[in-house]
Order: sequence, then C-alpha cells, then structure tokens
Amino acid sequence: MERNMMRELRAWKDMGKDRMPLLLYGVRQVGKTYILREFGDLYYKNSVYINFERMPVAADFFKGELSPDRIVRLLEEYFGQKVVPGETLLIFDEIQACERALTSLKYFCEEAPEYHVAAAGSLLGVAINREAYSYPVGKVITKTLYPLGFDEFLQALDQKHLISLIWEHYDRMEEMPEALHREILYWYDRYLFIGGMPAAINEYRTRKSLINVPEVQNLILNAYTADMAKYTSNGESTKIRSAFLSIPVQLAKENKKFQYKLIRKGATAGLFGDSIAWLIFSGVVLSSDRITRAEAPLIAFRDISAFKLYLSDVGLLSAFTGIMPDNIIRNELSELYRGALTENYVAQTLKAGGYELYYWTCDAPVAEVDFVIQKEGKVVPIEVKSGENVNSRSLKHFQKLTQPEKMIRLSRKNFGTDGTIQAVPLYAAFCL
Repeated sequence: MERNMMRELRAWKDMGKDRMPLLLYGVRQVGKTYILREFGDLYYKNSVYINFERMPVAADFFKGELSPDRIVRLLEEYFGQKVVPGETLLIFDEIQACERALTSLKYFCEEAPEYHVAAAGSLLGVAINREAYSYPVGKVITKTLYPLGFDEFLQALDQKHLISLIWEHYDRMEEMPEALHREILYWYDRYLFIGGMPAAINEYRTRKSLINVPEVQNLILNAYTADMAKYTSNGESTKIRSAFLSIPVQLAKENKKFQYKLIRKGATAGLFGDSIAWLIFSGVVLSSDRITRAEAPLIAFRDISAFKLYLSDVGLLSAFTGIMPDNIIRNELSELYRGALTENYVAQTLKAGGYELYYWTCDAPVAEVDFVIQKEGKVVPIEVKSGENVNSRSLKHFQKLTQPEKMIRLSRKNFGTDGTIQAVPLYAAFCL
C-alpha cells in the first residue's frame, strides 16, 4: 500500500546536513514498521532493523557509553552488515522498550549526523510523558503516521484515478458528474466500515468481501486493550479501559462533549484524567477541545474542561459498536450514530492533514460548529452533515458573530457554493 508518508520520508533522507534522527509516532498496527522497512528497501543499499520488544538482547548495546560509533560497531558485529553513512538505514523499532536507545538519538544528532537513523514506537507518546525517559528535545524530527486516509484507501483499492478527479473538482469548486459522485460515495461508505487500518484494508482487498473485516478490526482493538494492561498498573489499566469503552456512548449523544458520568457513576476528571491522557498519548483516541473565541491563534482560546474524544480510526469505531456492512451501505443506521461515524471520519482526516482539532459552541442561541481549524493563519469553520440535509443554522450564526473569510460544509451533496459557504462532499475532506 502506498502511503503519503513516503514522500515525507524521502524528503527527510535528502535533508543533508540539517537532517536529524527521525522519530515516527503512531498507534499500534498503523503500519510504522512496514513503511520504514519498505523505505529502507527502496531508497537505501541496506538497512539494519532492531525491534526492542522482540530482540531484548539489542538493548545491551545501549548500556554504558552512548557513543554512536560504538553502537554502530556493535550492530555491525551482531547483524553481520556494514553500516555505511548515507547508504544504510538504521531502524530502531518499538523504541519505547529501550529508554537508552531513545536517549542515544541525541548523540547520533550531535556526534554522528551522517548516519541515517529512523525510530518508531507504538506507545512513544506514553513513554516520553513519563519522568524516567530522557527525551532528546530538539535533536529529532518527529512525524506521526495515521491510518490510511480516504485518498490512500482509494489508491490501495486500485481507484487512483478517482483521487485526481476529486482534487480537480475541489480546486475548481466545480460540481462532479452525478454518476462519478455516486461512485465515489460508494467507496466512501465502504471506508466508513473498513476504515484506514492496513490489515483491515488488506483483508477487504484480498477477499473482495466485507464479511471478515470486523474480525481483523477486533483483533486490533484487543491489542489496544492488551497494551493498557501491559504498560500500566492493574488499577490504572481498569480505568483506562473503562474510559475507552465509553467512547461509542459519548459519540452517540446529540451533544458529543465528553462526560465523565458516562464512564461510571461518580467518575470525575480527578479520577479519570490520567486515563484519558494515556489514551491520547498512545494515539488510540483523538481529542478535540472547545474554543471560547473563534480567533487566531485558536490554541490561546482552548477550554480544557470541555472536549470530545474520537477513535483514531472510523473503521475501528464501526467494529467497536458491532455495525454491520449493510447498516452503513443501506443507510440503516440511526441518524444520530451515522452522524457520529461521519464526525469521527472528519476528525481523523483533519488530524492526519496536520490540523489541531477544535470545536465551537454558543449558548444563546444554542449553536455548535463541529470543527474549527486554523489554515494559513485564518480561522475556518467546518460543519459536518452525514446526509444531504444541509440546514446550516449554526454555521450562519458563527458567520454573523465572527465574519470568517471562508466557511466549509461537508456533506453527501456535490461540490458547489451556498452563498458564502463552500459545499464539499465528505469524500473530499482530505483536500482540506
């Protein structure tokens, strides 16, 4: 499967003297190992791959002095391969399992920048927020690999020609021919069910059937809950799992603001704040904060007491709730839960596109804009509709109060304009 991240990896390789070690974040089973190994195979003469979870002996190489030359020499002896600057890619996988290896990246940056070192870990966000870890601040380039977006999904299923058509009509804001519009919606509906996890897409691509996709997705969800038990204490893992299991219920509400009482009776931010932070740092969930003012910079107006949580992948949300393919394809879901899936899809698409997630509310009159992003220094509101009913009362109230230069409405309707609102089909969210 071709990933957009490969372009960023190639750019990192070509950075020259400004290149620092690469640290690749991403939730478990999102494809970090695959893309780094493929990157090594395609663009280097050879690569040396170390998985610190599966090869604990490799951690011994990082005991004592963290001299890059010493570490490289030990790796050469152990793997029987020559490590040549610029020609060999060193891959440190599951680096959170070896704190000293993470610290060593600082010295590769300072003392041996000629070596190409790429590190990855499924729980890096959790690990570096523990006091025990010495994070190489300012000495690494960090990137995050997200589940495949809808454009990558189309490419994986041999529908690459549709991507260029979507971009063409988005750039011109020109209506897509109705037959093509319906064809792309056909694939979009399947994406809501399959999502962007490589194993789920590969299952569908191989068997040409949706039947076994939930089985694959549930294995991934089980791996996430296993990590909660493996990397935390018993008491904390129970709280993390309880918060995690509440997410479908949180999203099934009209008001999707996270409510602690839906975890269990008596739950509070004091009891579950760390558990939610664990889920966010692990990449399992995405958070969207409410903003009190729709002005740049948005981060300055975050209300940390009001937030929403989404799963990292919409397909996993479908599996989590036991949704069947026909429920989505035949539009048999409740309007409320189809809205939850759609909003989750947009959240992960915007996050993968590099945006921080925010939403806006108003009490009098009651109004809510699903997402507000900051693009090229401008505040852009985005309203999300799961169907073709596009009453934009909240968006128009937002416009009245803040006068934004641009507003976007995502729905199943075709490209077009509605006064000052740009109408964009949901399948074109990646173009934002």
